[in-house]
Amino acid sequence: MNVRGSRSRLRSVATTLAAALTLTLAAAAGCDSRKEPELPSVQQKIRESHIYRQAQLRIGVATKEPLMGDLRNGQHVGFDVEIGRYIAASLGYEGEQRLEFVSVATENRIPALQGGTVDLVVSSFSMTKEREELVSFAGPYFVTTQEVLVPVRLKDKIRTIEDLRDPAYKVCTSGGSTTEAELEKHQVRTFVVKDVGDCVDGIRKGRYDAVSSDETILAGFLATYPREFEVVDMPFGTSELLGIGVPIGDPALRDLVAFFLQKSYERGRNGQVSPWQSAYNRTLGPWLKVEKRQPQPLRVPKLVDFDDKAPST
Repeated sequence: MNVRGSRSRLRSVATTLAAALTLTLAAAAGCDSRKEPELPSVQQKIRESHIYRQAQLRIGVATKEPLMGDLRNGQHVGFDVEIGRYIAASLGYEGEQRLEFVSVATENRIPALQGGTVDLVVSSFSMTKEREELVSFAGPYFVTTQEVLVPVRLKDKIRTIEDLRDPAYKVCTSGGSTTEAELEKHQVRTFVVKDVGDCVDGIRKGRYDAVSSDETILAGFLATYPREFEVVDMPFGTSELLGIGVPIGDPALRDLVAFFLQKSYERGRNGQVSPWQSAYNRTLGPWLKVEKRQPQPLRVPKLVDFDDKAPST
């Protein structure tokens, strides 16, 4: 073989080796790119949220909704309050010194979140597309329906939506609620007040004849006045998904709340007593007609949960 042929063959071998090495490196890089990125931790999400280094967590709740959010002898009680306590403790805010419940009326829930008066709202807050343009939601943590509470004296006269349209009856509801919009859609003339409790007081004083709201809220007043009222089930439409309200500019906090709701949901599915089920059994359970289970939350992130859930202050 001559010198020129030998050099040509050496160049060919070198080219082949270089090409093989390039393919090997590319394949290795491809494998690396397919590796799943490390999951963010609860601690990281807290650092990204507006509650980082806050001394207290402020949760907006109702104070005139028996079984859901009520104020008794200076203590906040009810299903929503229990769910709020669970979320707060999961975030590291456990105990009276680190958790503050703030009274919010139905119509003030969104302004309270937007204005920074509260960090979260747990107050029979239905998740709707219109509201999701103004606030964020984690949940649902409960699925409910709209019903009507009537005094016993009218239990045989107000049975249908058509009966509610009768101008002889004064129907009351709370302002800023999905119930108000639903009644309007069904052409039911309503008297709008601040809270459902005001409607119930009005019925007892003869100002109104019926009140419409979520079954959960009405169950509380039925439990308070079992001999005075009756709940009438009416086919208003779709179910209401109750969620926890979060400021729209804090996706990290929304993810955290959704993550801890999911943890409770998974405990229930695994046959364990979940924080949700314990709260339900102590409050709503004995008064609702149908047995309930925690619904699965939507858009739940994958996070690594650490024991040190919140930084010390």
